[in-house]
Amino acid sequence: MSQDDGKEDVREAIDQSASGAPAAGEAVRDMFSADEIFQRIVASANAEIDSSGRELFFSGLAAGFAITLTFLLHAVLTAAVPNDRTHLLGSLLYPVGFVYIIMGRYQLYTENTLPPVALTLTRVISVPSLLRVWGVVLVANVTGAALGAFVLAHSGVMTPEVAKVGAEFASKAVETPWWDLFFKAVFAGWLVAGLVWLLHASRDSVTRFVLVFVIFLCIPVAELYHVVVSTCDAFYYVFEEGAAVLPVLWDFVFPVLLGNTVGGVFLVTLVNYAQTQRRIPGDEHERRVLGYREWLLGGIADRGRSGSAQQDD
Repeated sequence: MSQDDGKEDVREAIDQSASGAPAAGEAVRDMFSADEIFQRIVASANAEIDSSGRELFFSGLAAGFAITLTFLLHAVLTAAVPNDRTHLLGSLLYPVGFVYIIMGRYQLYTENTLPPVALTLTRVISVPSLLRVWGVVLVANVTGAALGAFVLAHSGVMTPEVAKVGAEFASKAVETPWWDLFFKAVFAGWLVAGLVWLLHASRDSVTRFVLVFVIFLCIPVAELYHVVVSTCDAFYYVFEEGAAVLPVLWDFVFPVLLGNTVGGVFLVTLVNYAQTQRRIPGDEHERRVLGYREWLLGGIADRGRSGSAQQDD
């Protein structure tokens, strides 16, 4: 082996992760192409998709609990500042719960409108597998947010002034027309899925922290809606004010859920998928591409993945 070949092997080892996804850009080392970003997303999703239902649930539950911090700090700061500056200043601590979630690698439903969908589009996992991840994570997020709201409503954590502000978050949203909530949530879903794309384009934690803080700050500043925060808002309103659960969920949480999903999947994932060509990192992933029947119906292919995961354990 020549010295040049040895140097090339070293560079390839440094520039690729164990999954085969690029750890550095091919053309410019500190900047990834769209293909390279997509490969990093697929590799990241592939590393998480075999998680058991228990692992997904408790990670999602932790994310739901963390959203309680966003609700609490948003209400506290909004109640503390003068009315003419409430909207902007009251939003400054809104991203705190999301910092815990993103930097702590918890499972958040709106984040999952990109990585597992990318894995599904490349036919590495089936559509039923995607729906399984979505279902488990969403239920866990909602459970955590609802439990957090229950504790806040039945404890002395929030002063009467802060409690009033917290209840107003949902009461104002319920009065907002259904389709207005939907389209506000579409833009929020676009922001969150776009953030996931940018996080995989970044190479250091400081950049990721700044991206998380700034982009999630855009949601309250622009008066948009995130489904897990909205769930915490809604259940706090139910527990604090005695509002009926089903009307609040239908008039508030459901349009936000639908809008977040549409915004993330259609405005980010499908568009970015369409602009890429080399989507799957490494030969191992190429061998695991599903046939269309298995991709659509799951079954044997999914059992094969589960068996492989158990053998690896």
